[in-house]
Amino acid sequence: MAGRNNIAMLDHHHLAIYAKLSGHLPILVRSFQAQPAVYSSQSSEFWADPEFPPSQTTLVDRLPAASKTLFDAKATKCLSFESIAQELGRSEVAVAALFYGQSTASAEDVKKLSALLGVDEGKLSAQLLGGFPDRGRAGPMPPVEPLIYRLYEIVQNYGYAYKAVMNEKFGDGIMSAIAFSTKVEKEVDEDGVTWANITLRGKLPFTRF
Repeated sequence: MAGRNNIAMLDHHHLAIYAKLSGHLPILVRSFQAQPAVYSSQSSEFWADPEFPPSQTTLVDRLPAASKTLFDAKATKCLSFESIAQELGRSEVAVAALFYGQSTASAEDVKKLSALLGVDEGKLSAQLLGGFPDRGRAGPMPPVEPLIYRLYEIVQNYGYAYKAVMNEKFGDGIMSAIAFSTKVEKEVDEDGVTWANITLRGKLPFTRF
């Protein structure tokens, strides 16, 4: 019931997601409404509205130790992912993925993060450079967080359509999520309506061997 209530609360901004595949014209894949997320420094978790707190098993419990270190420092410094990305010279989505333990950091990233966030470089090095990401474990499947569920729903609704169109354009193959980049852009149209543009760029088709 709480999940349904969360979805019902999504009424502040009318958004839409566009997928841009390998430079082709954007394809409208889903429009939806969303409310700005609220951050809790106690749990390092985001949810749609403070009236609907996270479950007892919080997101931070499933993330590596570096995530809490990074999120706490980010909240203390009142920094955005965009400003951190500019300092690191990386994409803001890549930086956010790093905070959630879903991408890797270089030694140079650690040095810059330490200076920017005011976190001991040795501590960050131990947490970020000591292993490899265990991707895909940050949340349940299917997702229950409303905004993430909308992205999942897009694939449910348009997955086979994407496949058919990509097969026609590229032949047999699977769009890579490794040789891959993505970005999120904010757009405000002439009517003042806010739209989210999500670009997905992945290598395709198969390599023959």
